[in-house]
Amino acid sequence: MNASLRVLLVPLALVAAGLLALLAFDATRAAVAAFLDGAFGGRNNFNLYSTLGRFSILLGLAMSVLVSFRAGLLNIGAEGQLVLGGLTAALVGVYLPAPPLVVALAALLAAMAVGAGWAVLAGLIERGANVPLLIGSLLLNYPASYIASYAVSHPFRDVNSGATQSFRIMGEASLPRFTGTILDYGILLIGGTALLVILLERTSVFGYRVRMQGYSYPFARASGYPTHKLYYRTLMISGAIAGMTGFVAVFGMNQRYIDGMLTAPLYAWTGIAAVLMAAIIPWATPLTAFFFAALATGAIGMERSVGIPREVGQIIQAVIVLYLSGVAGKMLSNLGGKGR
Repeated sequence: MNASLRVLLVPLALVAAGLLALLAFDATRAAVAAFLDGAFGGRNNFNLYSTLGRFSILLGLAMSVLVSFRAGLLNIGAEGQLVLGGLTAALVGVYLPAPPLVVALAALLAAMAVGAGWAVLAGLIERGANVPLLIGSLLLNYPASYIASYAVSHPFRDVNSGATQSFRIMGEASLPRFTGTILDYGILLIGGTALLVILLERTSVFGYRVRMQGYSYPFARASGYPTHKLYYRTLMISGAIAGMTGFVAVFGMNQRYIDGMLTAPLYAWTGIAAVLMAAIIPWATPLTAFFFAALATGAIGMERSVGIPREVGQIIQAVIVLYLSGVAGKMLSNLGGKGR
């Protein structure tokens, strides 16, 4: 079996084996039933739609991370790009005096531009100040979060709401929902983007060059690839996808920017975990993103039904990440782009 597939299947096999062993106990069967109901059941499939909504955000962040990792760029600043993209989308949605469709398109493009710019900033810091992209992109998450928090706490706060949040965006510009559900059309936008990334990565010249640069930067440079342009273009695409995901979160589920709404659920870090669990394989990344989405909503169901704290789901996720950190460490070091 391919080594990368083993990285994907082993943690799933471990979780499955553990569940089968524990199902011998009545309490465990009740907990598993509550988990499945919390992730996929509920009245009128409410919990399933909640899982799909969380999956759409996780998938967007995972594809953002995947694009940069495949190119050998350890950009882990998706959280900052997501936050600023969401904040920008909210401000455009509130203050742009235009027809609803124009507002939505302008908010989407502005969110993508800001996300791309924040990712490129990390690249400029690496090239200009010799700060590794891994460190620079990580550190840029903090000012992004503080900027967004300040914006919705002071100049753009909806004071009358009593919460730390922006005003509600133009209602007609928000993403419509599937009839009778809480799930919005943002999942189609992110799903289409994920499919496009997967196809282009395998079928386009740009995707081939990105892959080759990730496998061996010296080889790509010696082969005459425009490595300098590829570096910044890849960061732009990665940041733009994260910014687009911020737009979906604001114009879909919340229709405003709420302080902490994109950081407290750890979307970005879970997206990184999904990419690592998929062994940085594009087609497998949506599967692992869905796994983590179901894990989070199922854990809430267990807490609600049988009193098992939702943190148990986070513990399971942490165990998987610890396993992956050992297996994927060499993989990521090889993708570090030595000689850049």
